[in-house]
Amino acid sequence: MQTFAKVVELGSFAAAAERLDLARSAVTRQIAFLEQKYGVRLLNRTTRKLSLTDAGRAFQERIQPILAEMSELELTLQEKGQRPSGLLRVSAPFTFGILHLGPAISAYMAQYPDVAIDLELSDRTVDLVEEGFDLALRLGTPADSSLVARPLSEQRMRLCAAPAYLARHGTPRHPDDLRQHECLNYHYASQGRDWQFEKDGQVHSVRVDGKLRANNGDVLRAAAVAGRGVILQPGFIVDADIEAGRLVPLLADYSTRGVRVQAVYPHRRFLSPKVRTFVRHLETLFGAGDATVKPAARRPRPGSAA
Repeated sequence: MQTFAKVVELGSFAAAAERLDLARSAVTRQIAFLEQKYGVRLLNRTTRKLSLTDAGRAFQERIQPILAEMSELELTLQEKGQRPSGLLRVSAPFTFGILHLGPAISAYMAQYPDVAIDLELSDRTVDLVEEGFDLALRLGTPADSSLVARPLSEQRMRLCAAPAYLARHGTPRHPDDLRQHECLNYHYASQGRDWQFEKDGQVHSVRVDGKLRANNGDVLRAAAVAGRGVILQPGFIVDADIEAGRLVPLLADYSTRGVRVQAVYPHRRFLSPKVRTFVRHLETLFGAGDATVKPAARRPRPGSAA
């Protein structure tokens, strides 16, 4: 099956033989064996090119997941005798990385001292392949369907504002009231300026506006604490301020769509031990998608809102 798949991929018996380090006659015999075994022609051969028959196309589609599972099995077995090593390049959202990845990375490196980690904190969506990252942590579903996504935690979105702001502008009682408020917007929010709320099975979508937009949730959090407007952000950004009374939760009888924290990487086949073990480490630490990351204690730091 591996030989057949390589012949189809490269479009040539000779090229497949070279790639697999086999004699061309061995490749020819293996394809002939498959055709004889199943009693069908899998490939149309001419002096110029190869093409799949209908049976060959169906065979190719069915064996791809089998070959992928075999590769996964081989890597799993190899991993048991291969210690993760080398440079691991990771991209993560700025605030989430500051609050949660420091301890996670320290614990991982203590367990795997042969791995060096290069962490880049940025709220932008990096191109993993183009920019040479091994994996990224993302909030929400990746737009690129070719990426493998592993859920780490589910984050509740929290609507809130500072007591001082509410004293000046009043407290919204219904989602539509937000149209009259200063709403602090996040550049990369999947919903854009359309904030959604649900109650009794009915979804309320509200187009909000405000004078401040930013590409970092911590900037918006600081502005909200300073009384600049209403914020809709994941719990790991605002929960500590809510617990301390610096922010007040709003529209508590409405639910908001949660956002999933996921680890994403370019492909599942031939996943290196360093990526595989790091993702497993994060799954264990953050609950493998079944728990919400608890807010870390915030310490004042210079420029934290910049």
